Amino acid sequence: QVQLVESGGGLVQAGGSLRLSCAASGRTFSIYAMGWFRQAPGKEREFVAGMRWSGSIIYYADSVKGRFSISRDNAKNTVYLQMNSLKPEDTAVYYCAVQRGALGDLRSDRDYDYWGQGTQVTVSS
Repeated sequence: QVQLVESGGGLVQAGGSLRLSCAASGRTFSIYAMGWFRQAPGKEREFVAGMRWSGSIIYYADSVKGRFSISRDNAKNTVYLQMNSLKPEDTAVYYCAVQRGALGDLRSDRDYDYWGQGTQVTVSS
């Protein structure tokens, strides 16, 4: 089992930046990939960014390309989401998730096995 704890959310003005962190614990050796999703009120949960733990494959949603970046610190078992040039449309609860299987689609929430509790990001105009 893998436990995930997100942090770094908060209130920021449009154009500002935030860095989200997701610390993994437990059976971290089983992690194949990690990703970030977000869900705004009244909307479906959507893919934001994901990467294989090896770093060999990285995907971003079109809506965040050029503004967000995903990275990892292997020694700390932590994945980050650096968010720049934030827009009010980015306001959502952001979730970190883990894939343990090697055949999953990084962009599909159905292929993730463990989820964090979420952290709120609010971007004001």
